[in-house]
Amino acid sequence: MKAIIKKLLKVLVKQMPSYQLRAAMLRWCGYKVGRDVYIGEDLIIIDEPSDRGFVLIGDRVAISPRVTLVVSSRPNFSRIAPYAPVKHGPIIIESDAWLGTGVAVLPNITIGEGAIIGANAVVIKDVKPYTIVGGIPAREIRRVLVPWN
Repeated sequence: MKAIIKKLLKVLVKQMPSYQLRAAMLRWCGYKVGRDVYIGEDLIIIDEPSDRGFVLIGDRVAISPRVTLVVSSRPNFSRIAPYAPVKHGPIIIESDAWLGTGVAVLPNITIGEGAIIGANAVVIKDVKPYTIVGGIPAREIRRVLVPWN
């Protein structure tokens, strides 16, 4: 029953009228969402129904519209299933990070504090704190210059 409720909440959260309501509903799904987090419209989280705590979002994170977080990926019923690796693991987005529109993040990724992910990037490896990355696959463009770092 919990899996069905989680699935329904994930469908509803995509179209909620406010970012605060979207963040609250993600918490109800079992995801860890920090304070003052902006969740844009049409966030997609691909995971298993039993996954709890596999998405961790720090404080003051900005997630733009149409971002996809892939916690679990498998070939399902394909004949290649026995030969293809199943990808499954947590996604950690540390405080003050910003994910641009259309970003896709694959399993087992940590996005460091204050990192910026450019629009439509595909993140296939960890992103260092205070780094700007972009492209497919995402590559470092430059460092974020902040006075406290």
